[in-house]
Amino acid sequence: MAYAGSFDHLFKVLLIGDAGVGKSSLLLRFTDDSFEEHMASTIGVDFKVKTVVVGGKTAKLTIWDTAGQERFRTLTSSYYRGCHGIILVFDVNERETFNHLQQWLEELDMYATVQNAAKLLVGNKIDLQQREVTVEEATAFARKQAMMYVEVSAKTRAGVRQAFEEVVQKILDTPDLLAAASGETSSGIGLAKQEGDTGLCSYC
Repeated sequence: MAYAGSFDHLFKVLLIGDAGVGKSSLLLRFTDDSFEEHMASTIGVDFKVKTVVVGGKTAKLTIWDTAGQERFRTLTSSYYRGCHGIILVFDVNERETFNHLQQWLEELDMYATVQNAAKLLVGNKIDLQQREVTVEEATAFARKQAMMYVEVSAKTRAGVRQAFEEVVQKILDTPDLLAAASGETSSGIGLAKQEGDTGLCSYC
């Protein structure tokens, strides 16, 4: 285990997707290993910091949780800048959240500034067992967009750690992303302190 403050890389990871798909619940489960059944919607952007060891390297992650509501889009667009990893989340039990994925990808293409950022598609809430999106079609969509796909449950913690570690591993395996990260060791945390955003997304 790395000592506090000791890390090899600092990566900025962004969670995007419709409101209510469980982005904040995923973040809370991964960083604090906790779960709240009913959570207030994110107002703007929230973030947490988590240090992980992947492939023998210690990575400090600033993980940004964005509001999914349309009225916050102009506010959150700036948070795409400098992202090394993007986690695109949908609810496997709500087809509409899957149908909106293409719009989120178009927004990502418009605002992202880091070339070849590691992208991961996450299907959340598999514990509810009211599936409207099959594993096969989600996998096919991810493959078409050159993304990885992982299914998770923030409630039961199934797959959550794997999802974040997959993104970190992809960044570590991409020389261009490592080069981009080397010059941005404090930008993520500094922006958070300037904005002072708080709030959490609904899981339900």
